[in-house]
Amino acid sequence: MPGNAETAIRRCDARSAFVLSRGVVLLFAVACGAAVANVYFSQPLLVTMGDDLSMDPALVGSVVTLTQVGYGLGLFFLVPLGDVADRRRLIVAQLLLLVVALAVVAAAHTAVILLAGMAAVGLLAVVTQTLVAFAAALAPPRERGRVVGLVTSGVVIGILLARTASGLLADLAGWRSVYLASASLTALLAPALYRVLPCHGDAEPTPLRYRQLLRSTITLFARERLLRIRALFGLLVFAAFSTLWSSVALPLSEEPYSLPHSAIGALGLIGVVGALAATVAGRLNDRGLSGRTTGIALALLTASWLPLSFTRHSLWALMVGVILLDLAVQAVHVTNQTVIYALHTDAGSRLIGGYMVFYSLGSAVGAIAATSAYTLAGWGAVCALGCVFSCLGLVLWALTRHLAPRPVR
Repeated sequence: MPGNAETAIRRCDARSAFVLSRGVVLLFAVACGAAVANVYFSQPLLVTMGDDLSMDPALVGSVVTLTQVGYGLGLFFLVPLGDVADRRRLIVAQLLLLVVALAVVAAAHTAVILLAGMAAVGLLAVVTQTLVAFAAALAPPRERGRVVGLVTSGVVIGILLARTASGLLADLAGWRSVYLASASLTALLAPALYRVLPCHGDAEPTPLRYRQLLRSTITLFARERLLRIRALFGLLVFAAFSTLWSSVALPLSEEPYSLPHSAIGALGLIGVVGALAATVAGRLNDRGLSGRTTGIALALLTASWLPLSFTRHSLWALMVGVILLDLAVQAVHVTNQTVIYALHTDAGSRLIGGYMVFYSLGSAVGAIAATSAYTLAGWGAVCALGCVFSCLGLVLWALTRHLAPRPVR
């Protein structure tokens, strides 16, 4: 046994000079996109799932709710483990457990099993954030923004294409095929990541007990003002993001368009352009322009609601607004992650996991508020709501722009 331990230690030491190649960064991006997509696959499949399992209509909506609840719990309880555990093994273990959860969903023949499986899928899909933190840890400090931007582009593509991919697969081979395909892809990614990744990032794991680890996440927020501000940016921009994407199907499915679900789902393909902003914003952060990048992005986010307000009269206006909004949101998101990781590189998983809790809160607030606004006053009220979230972000930036991020070392 001692000989095996010494061999493992030597293997980790040998990989301390690990070079983060572009190929490995792309593998990170693919893994992130594949993992996070599992949270969104079910949204166009709810009716089909409900009919297949004879679920009560009121219960069908809980499929999405439980997935999001599981994801939120995972952000707080699982992602911080990246600061105390061998990140490579943690990532692979979560991916393998995710394969099991996806298989349970695909094989579910009762509502109880389906709901339990979806909650587990949401819980384990937070491996996305562990991967982002690990990529940031492995990147040289002066290239960290570029790396985080590339990996985040995978997340963006996974989120936006999940609904389109699941709808197409379900039409071809039924809703269960969506989760079988995802389980197969995840099962291939797990050994690939184990093969190429080192044991840790740029620092050894923090010697904390699990309870201390969770408590320290809260302590970091209490201590770091810049972290709190960046978390608020995240909440506001993703509230705006969710305001659009949770309600845009409503006017498009009505007169004068009456578009089918497949055509509405294809709108996500336009939003993929936002992935470009992730890489560009990362490079700007590496040049020390995080403050300016944030301000310009928030101004674009606010401006995007002008063309979006003409959605009922022009699909071209909608497409322009979608591109501007996604570019802006991803630019702020990448900047946030790059800036907060630099605060404490030894607590990267806790910082990113805690930040993402605000991301989830913003998404939930935007979705609930947008559907309510549409019901009460139509699409104009939705655009006004999104503009308010965006303006609040711009005002927050103007009030806090003097708080410069720590320089890249």
